[in-house]
Amino acid sequence: MTPAPPLLLVLPALVVLPLALALPAQVHGGGWDLIGEFLHAAVTPSLEPLLLASLLRGLATTLAMALLGWSSSLLLGLGLGVASSRTVWRTLVGSPLPALVLRRLLALPRAIHELIWGLLLLQVVGLQPAVAVLAIALPFGALVARVLSDLLDGLPTASLEALQAGGAGAPAALLTALGPPLLPGLLSYGGYRLECALRSATLLGVFGLGGLGNDLRLSLQSLEFHELWSGLWLLLAVMLGLEGTLGWLRRRWLMPRRLGLNQPGVGRHSRELLLLLLALVPLSVALGRSLALDPLALLHWQPLPPLETDAWTGVLTLPWLRLLGGTLGLTLLAATLAVGLAPLQLLITAPWPAARGLVRLSWILGRLWPPPLTALLLLFLLKPGLITAALALGLHNLGILGRLLWEGIEDSDSRREQALTASGSGPRLALLYGRFSTMARPYLAYGAYRSDVMLRETVVVGLVGATGLGSQLMESLSSFAWGQVLALVGAYGLLTLVGEVLSDRCRQRLMAPA
Repeated sequence: MTPAPPLLLVLPALVVLPLALALPAQVHGGGWDLIGEFLHAAVTPSLEPLLLASLLRGLATTLAMALLGWSSSLLLGLGLGVASSRTVWRTLVGSPLPALVLRRLLALPRAIHELIWGLLLLQVVGLQPAVAVLAIALPFGALVARVLSDLLDGLPTASLEALQAGGAGAPAALLTALGPPLLPGLLSYGGYRLECALRSATLLGVFGLGGLGNDLRLSLQSLEFHELWSGLWLLLAVMLGLEGTLGWLRRRWLMPRRLGLNQPGVGRHSRELLLLLLALVPLSVALGRSLALDPLALLHWQPLPPLETDAWTGVLTLPWLRLLGGTLGLTLLAATLAVGLAPLQLLITAPWPAARGLVRLSWILGRLWPPPLTALLLLFLLKPGLITAALALGLHNLGILGRLLWEGIEDSDSRREQALTASGSGPRLALLYGRFSTMARPYLAYGAYRSDVMLRETVVVGLVGATGLGSQLMESLSSFAWGQVLALVGAYGLLTLVGEVLSDRCRQRLMAPA
């Protein structure tokens, strides 16, 4: 028996039942007054001029780190993506083996979260703005490379084979046949990675690498909620402006390409895109100067202390089964919570547009709020542990998946939902069988991909005492136990490899023709 597509979409929401039973035991109830002050401060943020000036400087630093890290990751990912494409190597040398080897090697930088990259680079090159930029560029570059190589390998090769049969050289044939159809996917994913870079730059600031995130963390730790919300509203304005601008550019540049390359205005849009890409060069130079980046300073490494003879003894004494089980449990709970709650919330609020607007606002705030700050806020009410960490991670990813689900609803055909409504079905049934039935499989396929991201993000909620690799990794870093750090990073790499294989198979099965 195979569940109907609409039921597949709401099936992960069943996780709220055991979570609702376990949650009361986690409540200590000591921070309700603080939660009230926090909510009140949302509508009464501080407007003190000196504070706003400081927040704007921090926001400018965060934006500069995000843009530099993003642009560097695109350049890195473009080269590595082409080099890890099976189609490219099969065309050049007749064998996809080099691509397969490089794909496996790139799993390690993908597995290490940008926070860990930042903390490791901090130990090697010291505290400098380039640390945050590199911490974003390295894992993001590996992620872009994976997506780009998948896009290349998924393109039809008929035109490529025709060009080669006509005598064109392999490099020229690849560029001519695969370059234009690759551009829409690259533009769409590149815009998404810019939004991720902004969130990552804020997160790195939370852990002391500068920018607005540092101001947010200090405000929360000192319980200055009015100042905290001043920074959050500024960040929200920038994030919404960025999302709106990227959406407008995607519609302007990508829709004409879907209509055909000979449509009027396509050439002008291509020139605009080229000019924008060229403008990134002087913009990156200006941002680097504003951050006082010194690339030569990266060459002066601070040597790490050599591993002691008993370093590997400490590795063997780690509770590996508990750590791996805690990480997988945290990922599974956060993933099912994030994937299942978004459609459930829309179904519950379907008859009430105002309530649906509040749900969308909560998604925006979830994307805005870094998971470590969410974890600190939850500690006002809940005990530290796996459930608290899963809630912090799940609520953040709920905002991302909720936005994707809403965009899918807006882009989908509404005639089936309208027909069900006209036949007397209620708004919930019309939404469930009219809209969700067509978008269930793509949404769950993206949820499978997002679970890979959540596996890497488990490290950022280790501060709430979650039993997992992330919590132990943060502890080992703080105690300079480099043997344990290397072993834990390797474990993350292995889990990422296994997770990518499983999620790829899950996506292929979900997207396969019924």
